[in-house]
Amino acid sequence: MLCPSCAEKVSSTDSECPYCGEKLRRSPASKSGSKKKRKNGGSSGGQTMLIVAAVVFGGLFVCGGIMAALLLPAVQQAREAARRTQCKNNLKQIGLAMHNYHDTFLLFPAAHLNDQQGQPKLSWRVSILPYVDQAPLYNMYNFNEAWDGPSNSRFLNPAPQVYVCPSYPSTGPNTCYATITGDHTVLGAGKCVKMMDVTDGTSNTLMVVEACQLNIPWMKPQDIDAATVTRFGDPNGASSKHVGGVHVLMADGAVRFVSLSASPQLVQALITRDDGAALLDF
Repeated sequence: MLCPSCAEKVSSTDSECPYCGEKLRRSPASKSGSKKKRKNGGSSGGQTMLIVAAVVFGGLFVCGGIMAALLLPAVQQAREAARRTQCKNNLKQIGLAMHNYHDTFLLFPAAHLNDQQGQPKLSWRVSILPYVDQAPLYNMYNFNEAWDGPSNSRFLNPAPQVYVCPSYPSTGPNTCYATITGDHTVLGAGKCVKMMDVTDGTSNTLMVVEACQLNIPWMKPQDIDAATVTRFGDPNGASSKHVGGVHVLMADGAVRFVSLSASPQLVQALITRDDGAALLDF
Protein backbone atom coordinates (compact mmCIF):
# COMPACT_ATOMS: atom_id res chain seq x y z
CA MET A 1 0.00 0.00 0.00
CA LEU A 2 1.12 3.67 -0.36
CA CYS A 3 1.57 6.24 2.40
CA PRO A 4 -1.11 8.95 1.96
CA SER A 5 1.44 11.68 2.94
CA CYS A 6 4.68 10.88 1.09
CA ALA A 7 3.32 8.34 -1.39
CA GLU A 8 6.07 5.91 -0.45
CA LYS A 9 5.31 2.20 -0.55
CA VAL A 10 4.88 0.81 2.94
CA SER A 11 4.04 -2.63 4.35
CA SER A 12 0.51 -3.48 5.16
CA THR A 13 1.64 -4.37 8.69
CA ASP A 14 3.19 -0.95 9.43
CA SER A 15 1.31 1.30 11.79
CA GLU A 16 3.25 4.40 10.66
CA CYS A 17 5.25 5.38 7.59
CA PRO A 18 9.00 4.62 8.05
CA TYR A 19 9.79 7.55 5.72
CA CYS A 20 7.76 10.43 7.02
CA GLY A 21 6.40 9.10 10.32
CA GLU A 22 2.78 9.54 9.26
CA LYS A 23 0.43 7.25 11.08
CA LEU A 24 -1.26 4.84 8.78
CA ARG A 25 -5.01 4.27 9.10
CA ARG A 26 -6.74 1.18 7.83
CA SER A 27 -10.51 0.91 7.13
CA PRO A 28 -11.66 -2.56 8.28
CA ALA A 29 -15.21 -1.24 8.29
CA SER A 30 -14.88 -0.66 4.59
CA LYS A 31 -13.74 -4.26 4.09
CA SER A 32 -16.60 -5.52 6.29
CA GLY A 33 -19.02 -3.27 4.46
CA SER A 34 -17.83 -4.72 1.19
CA LYS A 35 -18.51 -8.19 2.48
CA LYS A 36 -21.87 -7.08 3.82
CA LYS A 37 -22.73 -5.56 0.51
CA ARG A 38 -21.90 -8.76 -1.30
CA LYS A 39 -23.88 -10.70 1.27
CA ASN A 40 -26.90 -8.45 0.86
CA GLY A 41 -26.55 -8.68 -2.87
CA GLY A 42 -26.65 -12.49 -2.68
CA SER A 43 -29.77 -12.39 -0.49
CA SER A 44 -31.51 -10.11 -2.95
CA GLY A 45 -30.74 -12.54 -5.75
CA GLY A 46 -32.21 -15.43 -3.74
CA GLN A 47 -35.39 -13.50 -3.09
CA THR A 48 -35.69 -12.77 -6.78
CA MET A 49 -35.37 -16.46 -7.59
CA LEU A 50 -38.06 -17.28 -5.04
CA ILE A 51 -40.40 -14.71 -6.56
CA VAL A 52 -39.77 -16.07 -10.05
CA ALA A 53 -40.37 -19.64 -8.86
CA ALA A 54 -43.59 -18.59 -7.10
CA VAL A 55 -44.86 -16.89 -10.24
CA VAL A 56 -44.01 -19.92 -12.39
CA PHE A 57 -45.61 -22.45 -10.05
CA GLY A 58 -48.61 -20.19 -9.51
CA GLY A 59 -49.08 -19.98 -13.25
CA LEU A 60 -48.82 -23.74 -13.57
CA PHE A 61 -51.37 -24.19 -10.77
CA VAL A 62 -53.83 -21.80 -12.38
CA CYS A 63 -53.34 -23.33 -15.82
CA GLY A 64 -53.68 -26.81 -14.34
CA GLY A 65 -56.95 -25.84 -12.66
CA ILE A 66 -58.29 -24.43 -15.90
CA MET A 67 -57.26 -27.55 -17.81
CA ALA A 68 -58.89 -29.77 -15.18
CA ALA A 69 -62.10 -27.74 -15.39
CA LEU A 70 -62.08 -28.10 -19.16
CA LEU A 71 -61.29 -31.82 -19.11
CA LEU A 72 -63.70 -32.85 -16.34
CA PRO A 73 -66.87 -32.78 -18.48
CA ALA A 74 -65.12 -34.82 -21.16
CA VAL A 75 -64.00 -37.38 -18.58
CA GLN A 76 -67.51 -37.58 -17.13
CA GLN A 77 -69.00 -38.05 -20.59
CA ALA A 78 -66.52 -40.81 -21.37
CA ARG A 79 -67.39 -42.60 -18.14
CA GLU A 80 -71.11 -42.32 -18.80
CA ALA A 81 -70.60 -43.64 -22.33
CA ALA A 82 -68.83 -46.67 -20.85
CA ARG A 83 -71.65 -47.21 -18.34
CA ARG A 84 -74.24 -46.90 -21.09
CA THR A 85 -72.38 -49.51 -23.14
CA GLN A 86 -72.29 -51.87 -20.15
CA CYS A 87 -76.04 -51.38 -19.62
CA LYS A 88 -76.61 -52.30 -23.26
CA ASN A 89 -74.42 -55.39 -22.85
CA ASN A 90 -76.44 -56.43 -19.77
CA LEU A 91 -79.62 -56.36 -21.82
CA LYS A 92 -77.97 -58.28 -24.65
CA GLN A 93 -77.00 -60.99 -22.17
CA ILE A 94 -80.57 -61.07 -20.85
CA GLY A 95 -81.87 -61.34 -24.42
CA LEU A 96 -79.55 -64.25 -25.14
CA ALA A 97 -80.75 -65.93 -21.95
CA MET A 98 -84.38 -65.48 -23.04
CA HIS A 99 -83.67 -67.17 -26.35
CA ASN A 100 -81.75 -70.01 -24.71
CA TYR A 101 -84.71 -70.50 -22.37
CA HIS A 102 -87.01 -70.60 -25.40
CA ASP A 103 -84.75 -73.14 -27.11
CA THR A 104 -84.99 -75.34 -24.01
CA PHE A 105 -88.71 -75.04 -23.23
CA LEU A 106 -90.05 -73.87 -26.64
CA LEU A 107 -91.52 -70.74 -25.05
CA PHE A 108 -90.43 -67.60 -23.27
CA PRO A 109 -90.67 -67.45 -19.47
CA ALA A 110 -93.71 -65.85 -17.94
CA ALA A 111 -93.19 -62.47 -16.32
CA HIS A 112 -94.12 -64.28 -13.15
CA LEU A 113 -95.66 -67.59 -12.21
CA ASN A 114 -98.42 -67.73 -9.59
CA ASP A 115 -98.74 -69.99 -6.59
CA GLN A 116 -101.82 -72.12 -5.83
CA GLN A 117 -103.57 -69.11 -4.34
CA GLY A 118 -103.03 -67.16 -7.57
CA GLN A 119 -100.41 -64.86 -6.07
CA PRO A 120 -97.19 -63.96 -7.97
CA LYS A 121 -94.44 -66.26 -6.80
CA LEU A 122 -91.57 -66.62 -9.28
CA SER A 123 -90.01 -63.80 -11.32
CA TRP A 124 -88.65 -64.23 -14.85
CA ARG A 125 -85.33 -62.91 -13.50
CA VAL A 126 -85.09 -66.06 -11.37
CA SER A 127 -86.29 -68.33 -14.20
CA ILE A 128 -83.41 -67.36 -16.52
CA LEU A 129 -80.63 -67.51 -13.89
CA PRO A 130 -79.02 -70.64 -15.42
CA TYR A 131 -78.72 -68.76 -18.73
CA VAL A 132 -76.97 -65.69 -17.29
CA ASP A 133 -74.14 -67.72 -15.71
CA GLN A 134 -75.96 -67.98 -12.36
CA ALA A 135 -76.76 -71.71 -12.30
CA PRO A 136 -75.39 -72.22 -8.73
CA LEU A 137 -77.69 -69.48 -7.44
CA TYR A 138 -80.64 -71.00 -9.32
CA ASN A 139 -79.92 -74.42 -7.78
CA MET A 140 -79.94 -72.94 -4.27
CA TYR A 141 -83.26 -71.16 -4.82
CA ASN A 142 -86.13 -72.71 -2.85
CA PHE A 143 -89.11 -72.94 -5.22
CA ASN A 144 -91.38 -74.12 -2.40
CA GLU A 145 -91.35 -70.77 -0.62
CA ALA A 146 -91.90 -67.14 -1.54
CA TRP A 147 -89.19 -65.05 -3.17
CA ASP A 148 -88.58 -63.26 0.14
CA GLY A 149 -88.92 -66.35 2.33
CA PRO A 150 -86.31 -67.24 4.97
CA SER A 151 -84.22 -69.30 2.53
CA ASN A 152 -84.50 -67.16 -0.59
CA SER A 153 -84.03 -63.80 1.11
CA ARG A 154 -80.40 -64.76 1.72
CA PHE A 155 -79.72 -64.34 -2.01
CA LEU A 156 -81.47 -61.02 -2.40
CA ASN A 157 -78.58 -58.68 -1.67
CA PRO A 158 -76.66 -57.89 -3.78
CA ALA A 159 -78.43 -58.34 -7.09
CA PRO A 160 -76.52 -60.13 -9.87
CA GLN A 161 -74.58 -57.54 -11.85
CA VAL A 162 -76.36 -58.46 -15.07
CA TYR A 163 -79.56 -57.04 -13.55
CA VAL A 164 -78.02 -53.70 -12.51
CA CYS A 165 -77.28 -50.73 -14.75
CA PRO A 166 -73.84 -49.29 -13.81
CA SER A 167 -75.30 -45.76 -13.97
CA TYR A 168 -77.68 -46.72 -11.15
CA PRO A 169 -76.22 -45.45 -7.83
CA SER A 170 -77.09 -48.57 -5.88
CA THR A 171 -75.34 -51.85 -5.22
CA GLY A 172 -78.18 -53.32 -3.18
CA PRO A 173 -80.97 -55.79 -4.05
CA ASN A 174 -82.78 -53.67 -6.64
CA THR A 175 -82.79 -54.32 -10.37
CA CYS A 176 -82.81 -51.84 -13.24
CA TYR A 177 -84.65 -54.07 -15.71
CA ALA A 178 -88.30 -55.06 -15.94
CA THR A 179 -90.68 -56.47 -18.51
CA ILE A 180 -94.07 -55.08 -19.44
CA THR A 181 -96.91 -57.43 -18.64
CA GLY A 182 -100.29 -57.77 -20.31
CA ASP A 183 -102.42 -60.01 -22.50
CA HIS A 184 -100.59 -58.88 -25.63
CA THR A 185 -97.00 -58.60 -24.41
CA VAL A 186 -94.14 -61.05 -24.91
CA LEU A 187 -93.80 -61.86 -21.22
CA GLY A 188 -97.35 -62.12 -19.95
CA ALA A 189 -98.35 -62.33 -16.32
CA GLY A 190 -98.95 -65.95 -15.35
CA LYS A 191 -98.60 -67.29 -18.89
CA CYS A 192 -95.85 -68.18 -21.34
CA VAL A 193 -95.65 -67.04 -24.95
CA LYS A 194 -94.06 -68.82 -27.90
CA MET A 195 -91.95 -67.14 -30.54
CA MET A 196 -94.67 -67.81 -33.13
CA ASP A 197 -97.13 -65.80 -31.02
CA VAL A 198 -95.15 -62.62 -31.68
CA THR A 199 -96.94 -61.93 -34.95
CA ASP A 200 -95.79 -58.29 -35.17
CA GLY A 201 -92.25 -59.62 -35.55
CA THR A 202 -89.61 -60.10 -32.89
CA SER A 203 -87.67 -57.09 -34.19
CA ASN A 204 -90.73 -54.87 -33.66
CA THR A 205 -91.72 -55.98 -30.15
CA LEU A 206 -89.91 -55.35 -26.89
CA MET A 207 -89.32 -57.82 -24.06
CA VAL A 208 -87.45 -55.90 -21.35
CA VAL A 209 -86.97 -52.21 -20.59
CA GLU A 210 -84.95 -50.13 -18.18
CA ALA A 211 -86.95 -49.30 -15.06
CA CYS A 212 -84.35 -48.01 -12.60
CA GLN A 213 -86.59 -45.74 -10.59
CA LEU A 214 -89.10 -48.44 -9.66
CA ASN A 215 -86.58 -49.92 -7.18
CA ILE A 216 -87.78 -53.50 -7.70
CA PRO A 217 -85.93 -56.16 -5.67
CA TRP A 218 -84.48 -58.40 -8.36
CA MET A 219 -86.18 -61.61 -7.15
CA LYS A 220 -89.57 -59.98 -6.63
CA PRO A 221 -92.22 -60.97 -9.22
CA GLN A 222 -93.00 -57.35 -10.02
CA ASP A 223 -92.91 -55.61 -13.40
CA ILE A 224 -94.79 -52.91 -15.32
CA ASP A 225 -98.46 -53.19 -16.18
CA ALA A 226 -98.96 -52.45 -19.88
CA ALA A 227 -102.14 -50.53 -19.09
CA THR A 228 -100.09 -47.88 -17.24
CA VAL A 229 -97.51 -47.27 -19.98
CA THR A 230 -98.06 -44.28 -22.25
CA ARG A 231 -94.53 -42.95 -22.63
CA PHE A 232 -90.88 -43.63 -21.90
CA GLY A 233 -89.20 -41.67 -19.13
CA ASP A 234 -91.98 -42.10 -16.61
CA PRO A 235 -90.36 -42.77 -13.19
CA ASN A 236 -93.26 -45.14 -12.45
CA GLY A 237 -92.56 -47.13 -15.62
CA ALA A 238 -89.82 -47.38 -18.22
CA SER A 239 -87.05 -44.94 -17.31
CA SER A 240 -83.27 -44.83 -17.16
CA LYS A 241 -80.32 -42.91 -15.76
CA HIS A 242 -79.07 -42.22 -19.29
CA VAL A 243 -79.70 -38.84 -20.86
CA GLY A 244 -82.28 -38.64 -23.61
CA GLY A 245 -83.74 -42.11 -23.76
CA VAL A 246 -84.25 -45.65 -22.51
CA HIS A 247 -82.63 -48.92 -23.52
CA VAL A 248 -85.14 -51.56 -24.66
CA LEU A 249 -84.49 -55.24 -25.36
CA MET A 250 -86.38 -56.41 -28.42
CA ALA A 251 -87.79 -59.93 -28.76
CA ASP A 252 -85.14 -60.77 -31.37
CA GLY A 253 -82.37 -60.06 -28.83
CA ALA A 254 -81.36 -56.66 -30.23
CA VAL A 255 -81.02 -53.67 -27.90
CA ARG A 256 -82.17 -50.24 -28.99
CA PHE A 257 -82.07 -46.81 -27.40
CA VAL A 258 -85.50 -45.21 -27.70
CA SER A 259 -85.83 -41.45 -27.30
CA LEU A 260 -87.92 -39.99 -24.51
CA SER A 261 -89.78 -38.07 -27.19
CA ALA A 262 -91.16 -41.28 -28.74
CA SER A 263 -94.85 -40.90 -29.47
CA PRO A 264 -97.47 -42.78 -27.41
CA GLN A 265 -98.45 -44.65 -30.59
CA LEU A 266 -94.92 -45.92 -31.02
CA VAL A 267 -94.71 -46.94 -27.37
CA GLN A 268 -97.91 -48.96 -27.63
CA ALA A 269 -96.76 -50.57 -30.87
CA LEU A 270 -93.51 -51.64 -29.22
CA ILE A 271 -95.29 -53.12 -26.20
CA THR A 272 -97.83 -55.25 -28.04
CA ARG A 273 -96.84 -58.38 -29.94
CA ASP A 274 -99.90 -58.90 -32.12
CA ASP A 275 -101.64 -55.61 -32.92
CA GLY A 276 -100.30 -55.33 -36.48
CA ALA A 277 -99.16 -51.72 -35.97
CA ALA A 278 -96.29 -50.61 -38.17
CA LEU A 279 -93.33 -48.87 -36.53
CA LEU A 280 -93.14 -46.00 -39.00
CA ASP A 281 -91.19 -43.57 -36.78
CA PHE A 282 -88.91 -46.08 -35.10
